[in-house]
Amino acid sequence: MGEMVEKRYRVGGMDCASCAAKIDTAVRRMPGVEDVSVSVTAGTMTLRHDGSSDLVAIERKVTSLGYSVSQLVRLSPTEAALTTHAHHNHDHADHDHGNHDHAGHEHAVREQPRDPPDSLHGHDAPMAGPWWQSKKGRLTILSGVALVVAYIIGHLVPAIAPYTFVVAVLVGVVPIARRAVVAAFAGIPFSIEMLMTIAAVGAVIIHAGEEAATVVFLFLVGELLEGVAAGKARASIQYLTTLVPKRAFLEENGTTKEVSAESLAVGSTILVRPGDRIAADGTILSGGSAIDEAPVTGESTPVRKGEGDMVFAGTVNGDAALRVKVTAAAADNTIARVVRLVEEAQEAKAPTERFIDRFSRHYTPGVVVVAALVTTLPPLLAGGAWEEWIYKGLAILLIGCPCALVISTPAAIAASLSSGARHGLLLKGGAVLETLGKVTAVAFDKTGTLTEGKPQVTDVLAFGKNEAEVLKYAAALETGSSHPLALAILARAAVAGIPLPAASEARALGGKGMTGLVAGQRVFFGSPKATGEQIPLSPDQTARITALNDDGKTVSVLIIGDTLAGAIAMRDEPREDAESGLAKLTETGIKIVMLTGDNHRTAKAIGKKLGIDVRAELLPEDKQRIVNELKRDGLVVAKVGDGINDAPALATADVGIAMGGGTDVALETADAAILHGRVRDVASMIALSKRTMRNIVENISIALGLKAVFLVTTIAGITGLWPAILADTGATVLVTINALRLLKPAN
Repeated sequence: MGEMVEKRYRVGGMDCASCAAKIDTAVRRMPGVEDVSVSVTAGTMTLRHDGSSDLVAIERKVTSLGYSVSQLVRLSPTEAALTTHAHHNHDHADHDHGNHDHAGHEHAVREQPRDPPDSLHGHDAPMAGPWWQSKKGRLTILSGVALVVAYIIGHLVPAIAPYTFVVAVLVGVVPIARRAVVAAFAGIPFSIEMLMTIAAVGAVIIHAGEEAATVVFLFLVGELLEGVAAGKARASIQYLTTLVPKRAFLEENGTTKEVSAESLAVGSTILVRPGDRIAADGTILSGGSAIDEAPVTGESTPVRKGEGDMVFAGTVNGDAALRVKVTAAAADNTIARVVRLVEEAQEAKAPTERFIDRFSRHYTPGVVVVAALVTTLPPLLAGGAWEEWIYKGLAILLIGCPCALVISTPAAIAASLSSGARHGLLLKGGAVLETLGKVTAVAFDKTGTLTEGKPQVTDVLAFGKNEAEVLKYAAALETGSSHPLALAILARAAVAGIPLPAASEARALGGKGMTGLVAGQRVFFGSPKATGEQIPLSPDQTARITALNDDGKTVSVLIIGDTLAGAIAMRDEPREDAESGLAKLTETGIKIVMLTGDNHRTAKAIGKKLGIDVRAELLPEDKQRIVNELKRDGLVVAKVGDGINDAPALATADVGIAMGGGTDVALETADAAILHGRVRDVASMIALSKRTMRNIVENISIALGLKAVFLVTTIAGITGLWPAILADTGATVLVTINALRLLKPAN
């Protein structure tokens, strides 16, 4: 067997899980095919084959089932954003990009459509336009009109009424029957279409043509509603792509010109005016403004950002013009990557979903057997009327349609993944979503996860000079340095609005500190030990510095001329929401622990502030060992880290969660990612999982509960064909609506 090749396709017209099951079963039977993953919500199919497969034959097989299919192939970055989604127009010229077809994530995609034969096209992409313009919509309207006309003619000329209803049945059932026959030849004899066709034809034979025509119409209405609902779930994630503006102002050779956002190259500089949406991921070169990230993160408060800070495509610039250096091409910005990863995640089935799939494979033939027994046993054994029991058997066939059951899990998972992505919570598939709800312990990294990842000035001590003087001279000496501690001091001076005098002859003294001339005076800024070698510290000053050190802070002392001027303490401070985020987890009974490579003293100080158990001075393998120990204690462990130095522990944990700032987050290494660096999002992610699992249980209960009720009432002779199909359609619609509730954020 040759090396496995992975191909991705856009499939148009799937609107329920049975569509995906049909495609899955048919394609899996093709020669050379190793594995198939189909996502209804993303509208995609991923195919793994050994290289011997006839891809044209596979595409033809999918189109024969009534779906449109288009292969997704790699693009250059400038083309890519135009074609990442099914509803975009693909009007760019074809280019040959060489052989970039290795298995793995699509960087970006171009679609090569293969349309299905018209006669078999029973499905349409739900988002193609208004429902009444779709083929499915037109067929439903035509079936409804035929039913109304049959009623009118039947009342005017009662003698031909039975024939008018037969015509009305045929209008709707012929396309359904065609799909049933194609599915049967593709290895799916027990399809929903087949159950429907048998029931409709059987009803005509026993002279229940009026009911048969109504049932066919109601079935088509149900399918149409499924299509609309599937479109809603799909649109919820693709809505993100509409946030990125189509145009940008590019700075080039001192001039500014308006260009297409897709054409922006990494490294170029764009101007973002106040009130404009930012056209690309990037870092601010100059300017400072409040950025409204609500459209992407759901965060209502604008975030103040300045020089050097990251900004994301699709967010809204507030009150001042910004110059931004582009860090990602359109096809690779945060939103495009999130959408791509969510689409891939929707193809990864959860354990519950796999179980329901297996269950429905046996369930549908089981329904046919029960219907056959109900039809034949009472007349044969108890002398019942054949017509009455055939009628009841046909009703049971309709009740048994597994639509609602099969869609119950994927609809909830798709809605949940989309909802999470819109709020910066990225989950890599249904299995991750399911496991998150069972988490009983969360291990956090410290730097960049529970803390901001960069030091901040926490205290300014005045000895011989006042605090403003200490800050002014220290900041002047540090001007131009890119050291994290220097940047912290400069940021604090900028916030205080202190004008900085010019510094000269600034140089570093290895391991001791810095020296230079500021406003004509010799200035030294360095460690307390190096300072003590020049001017002894008093016991009181030493005690104050020691107390700050015990709090995990780094202290540097300033000498101006011969005066011991003061000291500045700095520390990597906890994130703003770290305390409340950890409290949320503790409230739900989850054990939390901090794993860090930092020294014991600093880690203990942060741990005490946050009220969290601390393990410090750990190497990556130590973190992995501790995660394993927690698992051996019977805990389901989530590990939250930056996704790089925590890779072993992230991989070992039941769920690895990467925490980061969008483009630099290690999206590919973890099972889940928190894009916007909020500690409280860990609790939100777990809560989303629990809501989803509750929703799935509700959906399965609705689907099976309604079927059970109508099964009993049908056999008892209380309900007939109409209520049977209403039960199936109604259950499918209820289940879908219930799943779509997950698109709304929790209160």
